[in-house]
Amino acid sequence: MALAALLAVALSPAAAQGPPGSAVPPVARKDPHTIRLHGDTLVDEYYWMRNKGAADVESHLRAEWAYSEAFMAPTGPLQRKLYDEMLARIQQTDTNVPARDRGFFHYSRTEEGKQYPIHARKKGSLEAAEEVILDVNQLAEGKKFMSIGGREVSPDGNLLAYTSDETGFRQYALHVKDLRSGRLLPDTAQRVTSLEWSEDGKALLYAVEHPKTKRSYQVFRHVLGGSQPDLLLYEEKDERFNVDVWKSRDHRYLFVQSDSLTTSEIRYLPSETGAAAMKVIAERIADQKYSVDHRDGVFWIRANDKGRNFRLVTAPASEPTRANWKEVVPHRPEVMLSYHLMFRDFYVLMEREGGWPRVRITSLADGQSHRVEFPEPAYQVNLSGNLEFDATVVRLAYQSPITSSSILDYDPASRRRALLKQVAVPGGYDPSRYRVEATTVTARDGARVPMWLLSRKDIPRDGTAPALLYAYGSYGSSSSAPFSSNIFSLVDRGVVYAVACIRGGGELGKAWHDQGRMLSKKNTFTDFVDAAEHLVAARYAARDRLAIMGGSAGGLLMGAVANMRPDLFRVVVSYVPFVDVITTMLDESLPLTVAEFEEWGNPRNEAEYRYMKSYSPYDNLAARAYPTMLVKSSYNDSQVMYWEPAKYVARLRTLKTDANPLVFRINMDPAGHGGRSGRYDRLRETAFDYAFLLWQLGVEKP
Repeated sequence: MALAALLAVALSPAAAQGPPGSAVPPVARKDPHTIRLHGDTLVDEYYWMRNKGAADVESHLRAEWAYSEAFMAPTGPLQRKLYDEMLARIQQTDTNVPARDRGFFHYSRTEEGKQYPIHARKKGSLEAAEEVILDVNQLAEGKKFMSIGGREVSPDGNLLAYTSDETGFRQYALHVKDLRSGRLLPDTAQRVTSLEWSEDGKALLYAVEHPKTKRSYQVFRHVLGGSQPDLLLYEEKDERFNVDVWKSRDHRYLFVQSDSLTTSEIRYLPSETGAAAMKVIAERIADQKYSVDHRDGVFWIRANDKGRNFRLVTAPASEPTRANWKEVVPHRPEVMLSYHLMFRDFYVLMEREGGWPRVRITSLADGQSHRVEFPEPAYQVNLSGNLEFDATVVRLAYQSPITSSSILDYDPASRRRALLKQVAVPGGYDPSRYRVEATTVTARDGARVPMWLLSRKDIPRDGTAPALLYAYGSYGSSSSAPFSSNIFSLVDRGVVYAVACIRGGGELGKAWHDQGRMLSKKNTFTDFVDAAEHLVAARYAARDRLAIMGGSAGGLLMGAVANMRPDLFRVVVSYVPFVDVITTMLDESLPLTVAEFEEWGNPRNEAEYRYMKSYSPYDNLAARAYPTMLVKSSYNDSQVMYWEPAKYVARLRTLKTDANPLVFRINMDPAGHGGRSGRYDRLRETAFDYAFLLWQLGVEKP
């Protein structure tokens, strides 16, 4: 069907008001492209979709958008209802807790009706006059997308260096604002990934990404107002590594870190001018990572040289090589040392044990150590706003599925905590109405997979409830248990929400990650299937009312399990899914590819190719019945290119033997890996997704 005719059908009044199937999905043309590898011939009929900007590509994607609009038109009132109730749970005009740094109290605030935050400060005390240092709403005027990356105030408080992206492609430009006059200085740079000031405030060190692969690979020193080209301080030649610039908490040293997924190497130099020669803390060794902070002439180093879960060592800043490392906290097989933070009088370790984050604080005076305890069975805790090295308290950000984000100051000496703020949840929210459970699932090979669930207390556990299961399971990233006011628009309607901490994540340490990567990746998928089966067998969920959700690498998960067990799931929601594993990992010009050989494998290695091919969602689509699906993407996504989900949907439409809906929703306006940038725009996207879920699960009819 010609595009004009297709759009006429997709946008017709009958289609906009009709039941599922009355709108006609686009049919993509086939133009076979052949890939020959290891004796195999792979035929990709939709390889042509990679030609970004081509008229036929954009026409097809806009037809997909039109179809998604037509298909979802009957849910318009439900989307508006969901949007309104989710908005009602948000304190639209709000201010976060100020954090003190170098004589200023820094904070961000939002105003009702405005999409973006306003960053401000007060000098000396909280009673001082407010000074707005960056109003993101002003930057976003006339633009469809705005994202702020790095944001650093100069040590003297006079200048603000920040980076911004206006396309969603995560390509950030550097700007310097004079906070005294409010004007932008001519000092700029493109494709900046991180930045730090020298302590004299006269220079910026910044890292930039490669213009094609987006690998952060060079570090420059820029002198403000200077006429000379910026000085290249370091270039990382190994394409598996990215570079990052940062500063010790006591402001004494600047660091340039080279990091792959498995190996790291850190260079350092005094921070006063940023002009001294860099030295290496410890030369890189394959499969060894470390991170560093500084206190009183000593580097405190977190390293996995003696075990996958890391230990803590010290070394003199004058000679910090491995030969001089002195162990402070040994490696513990059952405890993951996630990161450490140094203060003048104590240090804080963020750990994970039993699947949950833990906070351990140790006095530097006597070496005594204790953990901060938390009362709920499932929760999330982070260090937040700890800007001052000399602080006597630790600021914690705590939340749980039923406890909104709370900021606490914890005094290690007295072991007392002070609640500074808990985010208000208007709209009649009552946490006592809900139940949170933390449990484990026994996987088919005996592994114990952590999982938590959120539901209304009055929902019977009788195998009749609709449920939504979420997971990620890659890169060693850990899924904690945060608060989301949006999710209650599902839970209040009787949906049981569950999160499975499957292998490939980091919830149980690096071994948990290792068991779900490379040639063990399929554990991620079988863990998820086993978690889904458990929800049904334990009568949390009805077998015919189980929905699943994941994004990016979690979208790979969605594609893999939909191929493995399409009978188990009623609805699949897949965000920016990495589904074309072989073709993507063969293209070393794409962002992420080379670096991620250490997560997925390199298909030019035959053993790794055979394994990847055995689970790659695009390559394993077949003529069978599939669940109802919503697949979402953005044309400007720089992490998972739009053509992966576009090709996946096009091929699936030609193979699926069922009549279940398959909807592809692609943002053609500027948007990125996380969708649109404005908070109200993101809320509308969530309302769209929830309306689809509730409709297709039979919870609420449009």
